[in-house]
Amino acid sequence: MTDTKQRIIQELVPGRQITLAHIIANPDKSLCRSLNVETSGAIGVLTITPPETSIIIADIAIKSAGVQLISVDRVSGSLIVSGTVAEVESAVNSILIYVGEKLAFEVCNLSKT
Repeated sequence: MTDTKQRIIQELVPGRQITLAHIIANPDKSLCRSLNVETSGAIGVLTITPPETSIIIADIAIKSAGVQLISVDRVSGSLIVSGTVAEVESAVNSILIYVGEKLAFEVCNLSKT
């Protein structure tokens, strides 16, 4: 019997989509500390492909609701914002509407904890 090695090629083919849109209301202080955020009413977390679009959604979030930008990663396509529950919810909803309607992206449902 001969051992043959199987070669596997993995490829990432990003779509035009928001894959996660989540709001954490009243986050625990330890979570805020680990994110280097002052105690906040809410934290919003989003992931988007292509990842460069995270720059656009960061701009939308800041301008639409005055949230604080915690992290924007144009390599992984993630965005983290904080503010009051109302501010974060308004920012995330503004992002979902803009990206869905103006950029014709697929958007996931907003989830909350």
